[in-house]
Amino acid sequence: MSSEETMRAVVQDALGGPEVLHPGRVAKPSPLPTEIQVEVHAAGVNPVDWKSRADGGVAGLLGEPPFVLGWDVSGVVSEVGFGVHTLKVGDEVYGMPWFPRPAGAYAEYVTAPSRHFALKPRSIDHDRAAAVPLAALTAWQILVDTAHVEKGQRVLVHAAAGGVGHFAVQIAKHLGAYVIGTASAAKHDWLRALGADEVVDYTSVRFEDAVSDVDAVIDLVGDEVDATSTRSLATLRRGGILVAVPSGASPDLAERAAARGVRANAFLVEPDGPALARIAELIDLGAIRVEVADVLPLDSAAEAHRRGEQGRTQGKIVLHVRD
Repeated sequence: MSSEETMRAVVQDALGGPEVLHPGRVAKPSPLPTEIQVEVHAAGVNPVDWKSRADGGVAGLLGEPPFVLGWDVSGVVSEVGFGVHTLKVGDEVYGMPWFPRPAGAYAEYVTAPSRHFALKPRSIDHDRAAAVPLAALTAWQILVDTAHVEKGQRVLVHAAAGGVGHFAVQIAKHLGAYVIGTASAAKHDWLRALGADEVVDYTSVRFEDAVSDVDAVIDLVGDEVDATSTRSLATLRRGGILVAVPSGASPDLAERAAARGVRANAFLVEPDGPALARIAELIDLGAIRVEVADVLPLDSAAEAHRRGEQGRTQGKIVLHVRD
């Protein structure tokens, strides 16, 4: 293929550690009817990326390597397919195309249905916009569509300083909730600045001893780490809901929840252009802040995964693809 028919990408030829990610060239995609081609300026890095790289996450939906990871995209519409009426060439957009199917965001171009995208927030650049879609949509769909959080309710967010967590704190506050977050002590002041009403240092106190009578628990840690989901059931008032993201809601967890008169739900985010449009409005109004921990060049995807897997980032890691 000619250079016009290929593009730079980060390719994964095998399942394994960060070292399996390497720069390469792959075929440049063309949009089908109802799809757009987006010239990628930045790509967000999420826990599902490194989990899938190592044969966890959604690896089973990606097929056999080689493939290109990544779902978070911010860029410019470079081509539109037949039937696209909501976006045009030159529009700055952001989105989480195709998830959990392959999207190939660690590359110079992606194609996907136009309604997987929305106009990006005007007040932030592409690097910051690429940090938003998967994490903010996860928080939005949990709080708005699953837990149906209302004004005056109490919400507990585990891993509140992480990529999804810092959006969940702000969106819950926007909905009028009383927000409690768990995080290490060094991140408490920052979380309060984002709107958290209380912050619990999970390293010095058992959160179930410090928190009670909550309506919704957003568990971004999971039962695999110190039985966080199971322990969270004790914090819920009758009729409350636990949304367990990393490890889901096992039959045993669901039974324990039912015995307490509460619910335990699993969750998986999905593409949602209308929600992204609403989130962009809130970002432009200053109601949601975007925290970016690191911005690295596309060819440094392996290093981005190494940093992310340490589990100590505040906010999101982003790959810068083009100026």
